[in-house]
Amino acid sequence: MKQRFVERNYNQMINRGRRPFDRSAYPDGINLIGLVRAEMGLGQSCRLLASALSAGEIEYSLYDFQLGSALLKAGDHTLDEKISEEFPYNINLIHINPDEMMLMYTRMGEERWNSRYNIAFWLWELEEIPEHWKKFFPMLDEIWTPSEFISNNLRKVTNLPVRTMPYCVEAPVDEAMDRKYFGLPEDKFLFLVMYDSNSTIERKNPTGAIRAFRKAFKSHPDVGIIVKVNNAKPRDMEHLKHWLKDCPNVYYITDTLSKVAVNSLIQQADVFVSLHRAEGFGLVMAEAMIVGTPVIATNWSSNTEFMNPDVACMVDCSFVELKKDSPPYKKGAVWAEPDVLMAAKYMRKLYVDRKFYEKIKYSAKVYIDEKLSMANAVGRIKKRVGEIYETFERNL
Repeated sequence: MKQRFVERNYNQMINRGRRPFDRSAYPDGINLIGLVRAEMGLGQSCRLLASALSAGEIEYSLYDFQLGSALLKAGDHTLDEKISEEFPYNINLIHINPDEMMLMYTRMGEERWNSRYNIAFWLWELEEIPEHWKKFFPMLDEIWTPSEFISNNLRKVTNLPVRTMPYCVEAPVDEAMDRKYFGLPEDKFLFLVMYDSNSTIERKNPTGAIRAFRKAFKSHPDVGIIVKVNNAKPRDMEHLKHWLKDCPNVYYITDTLSKVAVNSLIQQADVFVSLHRAEGFGLVMAEAMIVGTPVIATNWSSNTEFMNPDVACMVDCSFVELKKDSPPYKKGAVWAEPDVLMAAKYMRKLYVDRKFYEKIKYSAKVYIDEKLSMANAVGRIKKRVGEIYETFERNL
């Protein structure tokens, strides 16, 4: 019943039409709408956008969009002073999943859409854009994404302007959060695998990284693996423990950590491994590169825009068609199947070849500092916002 009510309101808005952008209706600036407090990738991405707006001295306000799920931790209060129920500015920047658009509209109300320039900031991992996204296009004036991978796929299905706005990536650490702090051994070479159960285990594919680890080392006394799981579900943990049951040096971390603690954990690992099947951006890989932890990653989708074989261990992949739905991904969609044997070879090489290890570590940090810098992110946003305002003034 609730879904039908939301659909009806949405259809009424589209049929009635909303008032077009009027720069003079509200002061210049951005109302950033997203999961501001969420302790997950989408929340951190929203906070990175806020950092760029602040660094660019762009007037902005934050609206904390809450999903109300008991599984979603929302305890990050770093930006609370900017959170408001008001929408004071003339651009809405909507950083949420498309599937939440109707819910967000009903919460915001029609007036908060009218006369504003409405930009969706969307992420998606596969080349196939979901068909039902198309019904949201009439609500928008423009779409931003963090990668050309997503932007190019969206341009195939909409005539809206689609702009690529990579995140500025920051990864502050606390040097006091050492291996002892996390209960990790000092004398092991440690690989780190991370994922959030609220993302699909099939796409994040921690099992692939674990299989590679088993092939590379399994019972090696001087090597171990850290498995960090957010929002751990019993079924997922049973699955992971099954694959690691014969491995002696396994360290599970399932506590929800602050962002600084997560960054510090990544820094304490020797290598970060992501044998994902698709990524909408790959934030944790970028953060690992920043803190000086070499990365082994699947050579496909959005992460390839800030990674290459000179700065990371890029794992070849084949492509497979989904034989059944894997929500939110539909049967028939295509994603990557990374080469586990190649990943295992990289694991061994990083362990035994110190010169190679140091080269990757240094090159990655230099490259990522430039590629995903604050200056780059701020410059793109300010340029595009200026163009939006200039176009409005020209058309008067």
